[in-house]
Amino acid sequence: MRTGPPWDGRVVDARRQVLDRQLHDHDGDPIGVVDDLDLADVPVGVDIEPGTPAPTVAALVTGHVLATRILGGSTSASRLCFIPWDLVDRLGVTLTLRPTDVRPSSLWLEDWLRHHVIGRIPGGRHAPE
Repeated sequence: MRTGPPWDGRVVDARRQVLDRQLHDHDGDPIGVVDDLDLADVPVGVDIEPGTPAPTVAALVTGHVLATRILGGSTSASRLCFIPWDLVDRLGVTLTLRPTDVRPSSLWLEDWLRHHVIGRIPGGRHAPE
């Protein structure tokens, strides 16, 4: 039986249900992977006292961090994209976002590859016919 203060919303196991899941826009197109979570109201470097209300998720963090996970180091904060949690529409095998006009900045690598690599290949600047 659970003890402690009541909660609003859904309890989610972040490691099993959120982290490393694909992010899809409202049309079902993949836009990235959930690399981390940004928690609200969690002081850095301070122990959390027992009985303190559980933190809430403020944002999903996505970016191209696989190389730094494997090789070490850290990703520049300018290369990370923080997607507000309230844009999450559905939590399932993938995370689906609500419609928005904001384009995730985590797609910078894809843009760079399109302009600097794919665009130099003959026929790489247009869709196949």
